[in-house]
Amino acid sequence: MTQIVYFSTKSGNTRRLVEKLQRDAKRIPFESGEPLPVTTEPYVLIFPTYGGGEVKGAVPKPVIHFLNDERNRRHLRGVVGAGNTNFGTAYCLGAHIVARKCQVPLLHCFELLGTPEDVAILHQELDRV
Repeated sequence: MTQIVYFSTKSGNTRRLVEKLQRDAKRIPFESGEPLPVTTEPYVLIFPTYGGGEVKGAVPKPVIHFLNDERNRRHLRGVVGAGNTNFGTAYCLGAHIVARKCQVPLLHCFELLGTPEDVAILHQELDRV
């Protein structure tokens, strides 16, 4: 079963969606002083877009630091983005950037803390990966 690695802000929206999935998950810490997880098996990365619609800053710094470790990039199998459709074309921009840069599929995007339909789609995508 594909593992989940996720980053969630203090609002906890992404964390709440991950909890609804009821799957093995590791959290990338919000605070920079905490150690970053290291993956040893295939995983899907879930995180929200930052930056208020700007390309610069769209990928949260903790996610960048996590992916700077080659061991973590090696096991990445797909990306799921969280965002807000109010940002228009920048909706889930961070996930698009990571998927393109790491050459993995963008599996799904969801708004805020997701819907039951998002959870069903993610179960299908996680099973497929």
